[in-house]
Amino acid sequence: MKQTPSKNKSKTFRRELIEWGVMLGSIAVIYFSGLHVSIIGNLQRALLWTGLMTPDTELEEGDIRKANYNVPLISMTGDQFSMSDFKGTTIFLNFWATWCPPCIAEMPNIQSLYEDVKSDSIQFVMVSLDEDQSKAKKYLDKKEFTFPVYFLNGRKPGTYNSTVVPTTYVISPEGNIVTERRGMADYNTKRFKEFLRSF
Repeated sequence: MKQTPSKNKSKTFRRELIEWGVMLGSIAVIYFSGLHVSIIGNLQRALLWTGLMTPDTELEEGDIRKANYNVPLISMTGDQFSMSDFKGTTIFLNFWATWCPPCIAEMPNIQSLYEDVKSDSIQFVMVSLDEDQSKAKKYLDKKEFTFPVYFLNGRKPGTYNSTVVPTTYVISPEGNIVTERRGMADYNTKRFKEFLRSF
């Protein structure tokens, strides 16, 4: 028995509704389960592999400014620190969060950088902006990242007032901000390692 065009259109419409429902439902599940951050982060990591997103290592003289060491910190174990504890060293200062896909994208490269250059003269200060500290701790444990992570124990000084997450600063042993990167980047490059070791 032949179906009329109106019945065919009705079936097609119902099938499209079901397909859209499944697709939107899947997106909702991914979003509300928090998996979207990881998925977007993995997609953005592919951008880092292109080598196009690298930090600036040659600032103009006029762009170099004094760092503010008055950054109160709490370590993952609850110990209180200040960034002033790292004065006289080169500091890799990164503000990040677990809800930030670009942060998730650049973390493996930062871990590799940390493993290659960590020393008494180069300090990593990875500052989590997560309000729920346990969420950050679970994420770091799951990924087995070993770089030092801190939480703010007060207000962030205006010197580091970027509203972009992640934002990364390199502070020289003389107390100058010698590079600043707003947004993700691939720091695990030969050029950037030489830059960190040059101070």
